[in-house]
Amino acid sequence: MKHLERGTQFLLKSIKPSGTLRNRTPGRLRPLAPCSSRQFSSSTALHKIYKSRFEDIQLEQKPLGQFMLEKFEKFGDRVALVDFLTDRKYTYAQLRSSVVKVASALTRLGYKKGDVISIHSVNIPEFSILLLAAASAGIIVTTSNPAYTAGELSRQLEHSNAKAVFTIPQLVPVIRDAIDSSDSLKELANKITVFGESEGCRPFSTLMQDDGKAFPENTTINPLDDVCVLPYSSGTTGLPKGVMLTHDNIVANVQQFRKLLKVTEDDTSLGILPFFHIYGMCPVMMGVLVDGGKLVTLPKFDPEMFLKALDSHKVTQLHIVPPIVLFLGKHPMVSNFDLSNLNTITSGAAPLGEGLTNEVMTRLKAVIRQGYGLTETSPVTHLDVIPPNPGSIGCVIPNTLCRVVNAETDEDVAEGEVGEICVKGPQVMKGYLNNQKATDEMIKNGWLHTGDIGHYDKERDVFVITDRLKELIKYKGNQVAPAELEDLLLQHPAVQDVAVIGLPDEDGGEVPLAYIVKKPNQEVSAHDIMSFVEGNVAHYKRLRGGVEFIDQIPKSPSGKILRRILRESLPKPV
Repeated sequence: MKHLERGTQFLLKSIKPSGTLRNRTPGRLRPLAPCSSRQFSSSTALHKIYKSRFEDIQLEQKPLGQFMLEKFEKFGDRVALVDFLTDRKYTYAQLRSSVVKVASALTRLGYKKGDVISIHSVNIPEFSILLLAAASAGIIVTTSNPAYTAGELSRQLEHSNAKAVFTIPQLVPVIRDAIDSSDSLKELANKITVFGESEGCRPFSTLMQDDGKAFPENTTINPLDDVCVLPYSSGTTGLPKGVMLTHDNIVANVQQFRKLLKVTEDDTSLGILPFFHIYGMCPVMMGVLVDGGKLVTLPKFDPEMFLKALDSHKVTQLHIVPPIVLFLGKHPMVSNFDLSNLNTITSGAAPLGEGLTNEVMTRLKAVIRQGYGLTETSPVTHLDVIPPNPGSIGCVIPNTLCRVVNAETDEDVAEGEVGEICVKGPQVMKGYLNNQKATDEMIKNGWLHTGDIGHYDKERDVFVITDRLKELIKYKGNQVAPAELEDLLLQHPAVQDVAVIGLPDEDGGEVPLAYIVKKPNQEVSAHDIMSFVEGNVAHYKRLRGGVEFIDQIPKSPSGKILRRILRESLPKPV
């Protein structure tokens, strides 16, 4: 789990507490496509199925490379990609040409359809070029966290059977250590390509100089069956698993969420979420480029650099995770920058409470909405509309079906009752690489079981995620959702961050225990916190497990609270 702890630093370095708010004029809102009045729910003899309030769309079934390159032709000299640190730019014409050249170069180097290459890199424009070039040649891309140790990277390179590694110069030592640690990886020693220069490695620039004549235009790709990308799941349950996403999974999902998340040629988005993660790869990278927007890349989250990028590039749309939403709502530095062009913020990868959502919308005068999905669903299955429904994940996206089931019996629960969210659609993965058992546990009778607990809110016509299945606290038979208590606690003036877990209890089974990160220069006692909660929740949700003050909440790179680490810190029973 150490790589997940480090991932917290990857996203959250130097986040500090809130300051005063300032008033600004509201950002512009973008109308969405017309939709029916409510999400459609149908009951069959077996299941209660929810469909999108939007009409299904006729999906193009094409290889990812072909699908994207055809879109690029329309945008010509418009800027597609910008590296914030160097101001290195690619127009759409240059992006398309570069993809063709690199695909040709990969073919000349002997890589063929079905081979796996690894991208072990921070966000830079060339990440997109390489991924699309590989996809055009039928080559599978596996992506890995730049914060990995040599041991963690070695396991993924071995498991994925990678034939080459593409990286930045700073990460070459870790890659060499990973290769040296395993006899099965020795052949990779001479197959490291760098975005830049490093002794003993091939410069990526040499691939960009190819004439493009070996572009594999005759390679036959079956979009429905051939794997395109191989990201690895977060590893919060067991070892990381390779998620086989086909060309059709990615292409279908891009078309599905575009119905609700439209980008125009006038939009600028910031690529702060890591491209190695499916959220950064698909909704951010593909979602912006498919419609001609400008994507500004950042290698990591640094508070000042992040805000400078939003300000100087007049960013209009932003995809982030709850920890960054928290930063935007609490940090005094935010008030020093002009974010008036920012009109839409989409948050995903972890629950975002209604209280924090409203706080940030008030401060920034921008719309915040949540999306929902998994690596295993490419990733989007649900997305909120505009105007948003704070605290919810919105509605099912087109061409997707949803059920809410009893996690123990797999029977559908009544409308409005809490259960496990299950989904079905063209974005659902092919399966886990070399792990049929885990695949069968995840996908049962055609329905992918998300492991997330939620319900359908009929009044607002949206879905609400309350927690992970294994994170749910049961006190004397009553369900207590940690995310609900966390959202409440974040409204306390002395609380900077929080995580709630279940503490084993002989009397009640489990009782809620809160881990609190205090704001600097704030004094608050455990009793104060417990009294605050007691005055705002039902009796069974009180913090009977107490309050612990810590320096930082452990989180994964995507912003999920790593409750397992907190549980492991609990005293062991004698």
